[in-house]
Amino acid sequence: MWLYEHQNWPNFTWDTEAITSKLADIRHRQGRLLGRMEGLGFELKQEASLDTLTNDVVKSSAIEGEILNSEEVRSSIARRLRMDIAGLISASRNVDGIVEMMLDATQAYATPLTKNRLFDWHAALFPTGRSGMYQITVGGWRTLKSGPMQVVSGPMGREKVHFEAPRADRLETEMKAFLDWFDDHHHTDPVLKAGIAHLWSVTIHPFEDGNGRISRAICDMALTRADGTPDRFYSMSSQIEVERKDYYNQLEKQQRATPEITGWLEWFLGCLGRAIVSAEATLGNVLFKAQLWDKINLNPVNDRQRLIINRMFEDGFKGYMNTSKYAKLAKCSNDTALRDIQSLKDHQILIQNPGGGRSTSYRLPDQVGGPLNNPFS
Repeated sequence: MWLYEHQNWPNFTWDTEAITSKLADIRHRQGRLLGRMEGLGFELKQEASLDTLTNDVVKSSAIEGEILNSEEVRSSIARRLRMDIAGLISASRNVDGIVEMMLDATQAYATPLTKNRLFDWHAALFPTGRSGMYQITVGGWRTLKSGPMQVVSGPMGREKVHFEAPRADRLETEMKAFLDWFDDHHHTDPVLKAGIAHLWSVTIHPFEDGNGRISRAICDMALTRADGTPDRFYSMSSQIEVERKDYYNQLEKQQRATPEITGWLEWFLGCLGRAIVSAEATLGNVLFKAQLWDKINLNPVNDRQRLIINRMFEDGFKGYMNTSKYAKLAKCSNDTALRDIQSLKDHQILIQNPGGGRSTSYRLPDQVGGPLNNPFS
């Protein structure tokens, strides 16, 4: 018996005593994080929000096995939010589509969630009307013609069914009940509502594809309502991607259980708490980067040096900097690279690591002029 087949579906219940302390801790962490962000300047807040939204889009797709170019995602978000940042590149249609959905969920979080709005999100996710090589119903609920919606694994002939969604002829009724509940101003805490909405949406599985990403967008919308601001400083999808195996295990366990969802909510709150802790470290790095650039701008650097410093700040940068890597990235000779590096080293912008000869390498400083004034410590 699946979750939606129980007679109490979808009247979810939970042990309030078991989750009260966890929920209080989450609300405290949210308030603390948002309060500290209010103390930062507009540009730092904007950069932190851009980083968070970029991670949210990239990681939500990664959970489904789709790898997006983070620079395309970042550029697409910046354009839509009219952010003035350097190095914007063009983005593919599928990147623009998932960015459009995520920004609609978070920037217009107070707007009611309707059937047509979900159809628009789905159409944005699949601009060609196809999922891979297969044509699917886009901008509408899945149909009986598409057959049973199952989540399966294993080789052909020995498949394991992890979940089978409600029949397509139930979707109109199921989704109406869900959407009425989602925008009803009842007394459920918005954070708990995010966890319930995520589970409820992914259980109904209303589309032929994209259900996970849309369910996480709905969850983000509810969390944005809980925060009361469109600025995003923590990413639930990033943490779910880290805990992906447990995430799927928790979903499967609950979908084989009853509408008593204490276990799911405990896991959800724990994952959200870890997402906020991770955000504090990420936002600390944003502040560190700003302070380092303040120091750099006292002795302006050339375009090559600026390019290299920005590359070293990127999440995907591997290892340390050396002369040959610098020359390759900056498209200059080794002699020019060595002069640039020496200049940055003289101004304590690059720090030489222990070792010499061919193994000589450099890193950015761990602190700027003494310990950082880090509000996230």
